[in-house]
This record gives sequence, structure tokens and C-alpha cells, in this order.
Amino acid sequence: MTLKTIIRSVAVLMALSTAFAGAQANTLEKIRADKKIRVSIDLAVPPSGMMDASLKPTGSDYEVAVLLAKDLGVVLEMVPTVGATRIPNLQTGKADVIISTLAWTPERAKVVDYSIPYAPQLSLVGGVKSLNVKTIADLDGKKVAVNRSTTQDTDLTQNAKGATVVRYDDDAGMITAVVTGQADLVGTSNALFQAIKEKAPQRQLEQKFVLRVNDLGIGVRKDDPQLLAWVNNWVKANHANGKLNEIFKKYHGAEIPKDVVEKWVK
Repeated sequence: MTLKTIIRSVAVLMALSTAFAGAQANTLEKIRADKKIRVSIDLAVPPSGMMDASLKPTGSDYEVAVLLAKDLGVVLEMVPTVGATRIPNLQTGKADVIISTLAWTPERAKVVDYSIPYAPQLSLVGGVKSLNVKTIADLDGKKVAVNRSTTQDTDLTQNAKGATVVRYDDDAGMITAVVTGQADLVGTSNALFQAIKEKAPQRQLEQKFVLRVNDLGIGVRKDDPQLLAWVNNWVKANHANGKLNEIFKKYHGAEIPKDVVEKWVK
């Protein structure tokens, strides 16, 4: 290959890279042009995402996505996901945004941008009542079930060095493990833990301790400032008018704390 050919090839690659970067930076324009927004949502994490008795999507994250699409004036197109595929769906262009219990972490913030939080999430360890577990140190020598690539997976892997973290590929597998007695301890969100308790009252499950209180944000690709700015303004407006609080209360049985909302809206 001659030097001239190499230079020409490099120039073509640079042009393609620039065009791709420009396309990524104009996601908001593309959404409006296509008249649809593709949202990555996990429908196996009740009450945030789930299917109702008629097998129609529902849940707090789903309703947030419906409201966002309506206010943007476009059609909602769901991109089914599990915890581990939320960010890859966004990075590969399969989805425009993530609305799927995406808690802020320093690691995730390196690869995606987060909106202002639209809801809080309590992260905890729960288990059968007979187990004497009150702190993370009490997990030494015990097995804890988690959904792979969640904040619970990260927190327990980093901080519960003496425990065995048993990872499932989605919440459905993790729930089944706890309900059927394959797992006696689980790291998950408060909302999902309450759903597990309802499914298996015979297991006498209880909250053991809180891992952290997470801020849930809408995930946007890096270097997509126009879309991120629009989403941030939308979150602020819907905290101010109470619509996000209404959705949260409908599915989680509690209001978003007022002091937290005031902090986000400022």
C-alpha cells in the first residue's frame, strides 16, 4: 500500500468518525425527525417495570417513559432489556435513552451521562428471618443472590469480601431463587424485595440492612448535550408540577421526599 493510499484511507476513516460523532450529538433532532423515542426498559423489575394481567407493560419506569414521549411529542418504542444490557443497548445505538432503575455510580458515569434524578431507590440486603445478619460483615461465609451488573452486585462484590455473590442474569431468575429456597439472602431494591416477600410469605423474609439510597437517572449517551439538556429540563418541570411524584406514589406507596425534590429542581 502506497503512502498516498494510506493517507486517503486515514482521511476517510476520520470523516466517518466525525460523521458518527455528529450523529450521536444530534440524537434529539433524530428523535423528532423519526417521531419516536427508543427507551430501554426492564419489564421484570416490579413495580418499576412489569407486565399487567393483560400482558401489557406497566410500572413506574414505564409510565415515566410514556410521559416523556408524550411531552416530546413522539411515539414511545420500548427496547426490552435486563440489568446487564441497559448500557450496551444505549452505547450500540439500539436505544436513545435508558429509563430502567439506572442508579448513579462512578463507574457508570464514565460511560453514560445521567439526567437529574427522577426518583430515589432504596438498596438493601434481605433474607430469611432465621439468619442473624445485621451488617455487611455478617455476610462472611454466606451466599447472597443478586441481579448481575446492578449496584447491589457492585456494592457486595467490593465490600462483602467474605461472602459468595451468586449472580443471576435478570431479576426474574433472582426472584425465583429466593422464592424457591435456592437463596436465603438477596441484594436488591426495596421495591423488588417487597414484591418477593409477597410472592413467598412462607419464607418469612425481612430486611437485614440498607446498602445505600440510590438516585435514579435517565441514561443518555456521552457527548449528547442537546438531548441531556432537554431531559434535565423535563425532569425539573415534572418534579415541579408533581407528575413524577404521582407516578412514584402510585407504584411505590410513598411520596418522593420534598426536600429531595427541592434539591433536584433548583
